[in-house]
Amino acid sequence: MKIAVCVSHVPDTATKINIAATGNEIDQTGVTYIINPYDEFAVEEALRTKEKEGGDTQVVVISVGNDANKETIRKALAMGVDSGILLKTENKMDSFGIAKALSEEIKSQGCELVFMGKQSVDFDNQIIPQMTSALLDYSCVSVVVEFKLEGQNITCEREIEGGKEVVSTKLPCIISAQKGLNEPRYASLKGIMAAKKKTIEEKPAVETENQTEIIGLKKPPAKAHGRILGTDSSAVPELVRLLREEAKVI
Repeated sequence: MKIAVCVSHVPDTATKINIAATGNEIDQTGVTYIINPYDEFAVEEALRTKEKEGGDTQVVVISVGNDANKETIRKALAMGVDSGILLKTENKMDSFGIAKALSEEIKSQGCELVFMGKQSVDFDNQIIPQMTSALLDYSCVSVVVEFKLEGQNITCEREIEGGKEVVSTKLPCIISAQKGLNEPRYASLKGIMAAKKKTIEEKPAVETENQTEIIGLKKPPAKAHGRILGTDSSAVPELVRLLREEAKVI
């Protein structure tokens, strides 16, 4: 079995983000990039599945982007992934374009089991796993917190509003990983050294016309200063009035 795990290269959530002069992209100055946190759960589950299945099971990591993405691919290789593929492009691709590029590569690799993070923390569209599965005609289970593979049969527990549900399906399938699925392993020194010797195969990404365009970006408005209405119960009527008339939450 060959398992694919798809990863994205995203700004660190602790990095200070500023809008570029163009108004429709971020200013790259001083921005630190990391492997998408949800993708770490996907990598870990792919590795656990390989260890359980044994035999000649292989895990390949795939990423769409430019040379900077190699840093993220190396992180996955250091965790224990067998090989890496960079679908190289300098163009800004939307979700559909990325899904199209991934689907073509997954098909060419013959991978029937694919792991992805449920979303990337940069655009938060949470749609690429579903788009990729539609393009491949694979089943898809999203926001997965428990995964079990037995032969061709898959049983997952996934989060829903107010609870969880159990879903059964079969290969081929795409799994989008949610926090809680596992605890991602740290890359060992041995793994880091081994990753340096592993080759990252570069291929041109399949290019498609973007279906969406970023018109503009803006930061959320600064929080307004708080107000002290009083120190005892006499402030309650005024508080209720403000919640109803200004905040409009009651």
